[in-house]
Amino acid sequence: MYKLLIRPLLFLFDPEKVHYFTFSIIRFLTKIGLGGIFRSLYQIKNPKLEREVFGIKFPNPVGLAAGFDKNAVLFKELSNFGFGFIEIGTVTPKAQEGNPKKRLFRLKKDQAIINRMGFNNEGVLAAVEKLKDISSAPLRDRKIIIGGNIGKNTQTLPENYTQDYLECFNELHPYVDYFVLNVSCPNVSSHAKLNDKDYLEELILEVQKANRIFDVQKPILLKIAPDLNNLQLDEIIELVATTKIDGIIASNTSVTRNNLVSENKKEMGGLSGKPLTEKSTEVIRYLHNNSKGAFPIIGVGGIHSEKDALEKLAAGASLVQIFTGFIYEGPGLIKRINKAIINA
Repeated sequence: MYKLLIRPLLFLFDPEKVHYFTFSIIRFLTKIGLGGIFRSLYQIKNPKLEREVFGIKFPNPVGLAAGFDKNAVLFKELSNFGFGFIEIGTVTPKAQEGNPKKRLFRLKKDQAIINRMGFNNEGVLAAVEKLKDISSAPLRDRKIIIGGNIGKNTQTLPENYTQDYLECFNELHPYVDYFVLNVSCPNVSSHAKLNDKDYLEELILEVQKANRIFDVQKPILLKIAPDLNNLQLDEIIELVATTKIDGIIASNTSVTRNNLVSENKKEMGGLSGKPLTEKSTEVIRYLHNNSKGAFPIIGVGGIHSEKDALEKLAAGASLVQIFTGFIYEGPGLIKRINKAIINA
């Protein structure tokens, strides 16, 4: 039904506008009592799906990647579609509008998206307000696990990058279950420093230092680009060994444009979707094999089918996330992946 009726209708409109329109529809349908119907249609509970990763017990290994619910406004409603966890953000200390529109493009023939959103969000304090009503419940009693993806403001000077991450970390700490340091988004200015291994080590150690101040420490992960070469991936493995960071998310959007056929393939920004399927899986496999499975990996990039998800898990991912596949395939994809995992 989604691919035959709903998607063609949604794809008639501007992708950014229809994204927020879809939020309004999902919120309305949930408010009038259809949340339970969504849960009955899409949620699967089975011990074979449960995963314990970096100290958190996930009900299933299929999550929603950051960027979809930037401001933590729809995570409760989205949880009805069967996700095992939802990552909000990327959140920055101050609200910012992001890059000028038009900044989001569908590549229909490639089953892909190019975005140059530029970390548009309402700021960390706005996200905290949305998350407060679930924070009082113990993790074991919550219906959804929440990750907090954090970044820097566009106008922040390089000498203040770390402070931006620390501000987001400290404000969100009571309200999310794990953190992601987003240092690999190609849609923010002056992020060259964020790819420097020495600076990444400094950043991770400072965030870990802040983490130890709290009574309960939260897992911290690093999100990397899919365009890294093997030497750079070796540096990531070394970085994890040095800092003891809890895990890696592989991978973010790509700046490469190989073998695309859509008319708007040359738009600037980060590429996500089907063209990243093999590339992200190879990054996962390289990290897993060359580290001898020393750390957990969340696999993301081009998951449009059960096969795509199973390949990432087989390559060494402990969990997977979807984003563009959710847009192209609809919520049924989550259920199909979970059923395939049970039957594998």
